[in-house]
Amino acid sequence: MSISSSKFQLISPEHLQELQRAKALLENPGLAAKMTDYVGGPIELLIDKLPSNWNKKLVGVTHLALDKAADAAFYTMKDTPGEKSSNIWHKVGAATSGAIGGFFGFAALSVELPVSTTLILRSIADVAREQGESLSSNETKLACLQVFALGGDSKDDDGAESGYFAIRSMLAKATVEAAEHIAKHGMAKEAAPILVKFMTIIAERFGIQITQKAAAQAIPAIGAVGGATINTIFIDHFQDMAKGHFIVRKLERKYGEDTVRQQYKLLSKG
Repeated sequence: MSISSSKFQLISPEHLQELQRAKALLENPGLAAKMTDYVGGPIELLIDKLPSNWNKKLVGVTHLALDKAADAAFYTMKDTPGEKSSNIWHKVGAATSGAIGGFFGFAALSVELPVSTTLILRSIADVAREQGESLSSNETKLACLQVFALGGDSKDDDGAESGYFAIRSMLAKATVEAAEHIAKHGMAKEAAPILVKFMTIIAERFGIQITQKAAAQAIPAIGAVGGATINTIFIDHFQDMAKGHFIVRKLERKYGEDTVRQQYKLLSKG
């Protein structure tokens, strides 16, 4: 589609290209497709082979991982908007934790996942900072957590719920309520049902992708090398989601949410 079209006159050609890149990242095949390319079989079939009690265990592990990550990830990170992100170092850390998890198998997931989730959230925050976000802003912190809900399509999703802006719309009310609560009371989650509600919605979407990761990692022969590769795919996926998400947010700050959303819908998926 030509960037000279009158429909795009509100957004500069340079920024339109950035928006096209963001859409290509956000709407392309998700984690399951990437995992399938590596393990050589459909992830859905591998999920069926997980232990009988996996679902109940993964729900608890996912919530715990997000809670620990939210508490720890932003500490020691400098609030320097525009600083270039260090994606490679986060990938190395995630690969290392994946190698340990792969060595010990499915049983190690409850130990490995909080570590890899914290590394992923730090990497997401790093991308946010590169796109001009302030890490001291509670809105930015919530936007970072939103990334865990992106790109998690499953066979249970319908077309009305799987798109990027559809997911943001689904999260909008809970995000606004959480931001208002944090502004008044801080990030403490004790006796804060509004924050629990926000984290539960994120955890439900994130859990889809944890299931896909667990299915791939539960293959008996996966081993340490395979575990490292799976975690590299895992963090690479969320880095892509973060890049797309924070490019969109940067353009929204400049042009307004309605304009960016309209132009996003008119672009191809890349």
